[in-house]
Formats: sequence, structure tokens, C-alpha cells
Amino acid sequence: MGLGDYDLFYLRDKNKREVDFLVTKNKKPWFMVEAKHGDKPSLSQHLFYFQKETKTPFAFQVNLFGKFIDRNCFESKEPQIVPGATFLSQLV
Repeated sequence: MGLGDYDLFYLRDKNKREVDFLVTKNKKPWFMVEAKHGDKPSLSQHLFYFQKETKTPFAFQVNLFGKFIDRNCFESKEPQIVPGATFLSQLV
């Protein structure tokens, strides 16, 4: 429905830590995404770092080809690996 003022950012610091996307809602961090093409067994440490620094409520490592799972990925405040189909289905 587009209720709110949304912006999209890329995060990178002087130590070359980066996160692909930071989405803000009404000028406050809402969620961040590290996009991955294939399966990656461990979470990016950059998600943990930037979530702490920016106080972003949600952090996701989105696996493009992961199989859909039926769960609300916005229930947990901890960084997590989420299949792309699951993540995108919840942005509506």
C-alpha cells in the first residue's frame, strides 16, 4: 500500500564491511538485506555489525534460490538466512 516514506541505501564503512541494502521507513532503519546467489552456510558477520551500529530492527541474508518456507521472517530480531521467495512474499 506504500504507507510511509521509504528509502533504499547501500552500507559500506572504511574497513570495507558492507551490506547490500538498508531500507528505511519514515527516516528510521527498518531492515537490511545481504543478497546471496547460492547457499551459504553461515551468516555474514557484516549483518551483525551493521545491525548493532544502526539499531536496525531486522537483518536478513536472502538466498535467491532457497526453497520457500512458510514462516514469518519478521518475527525474529536476530539476523537470519531467508529464502528469497519467503522474504519477497512478506513485503506485500
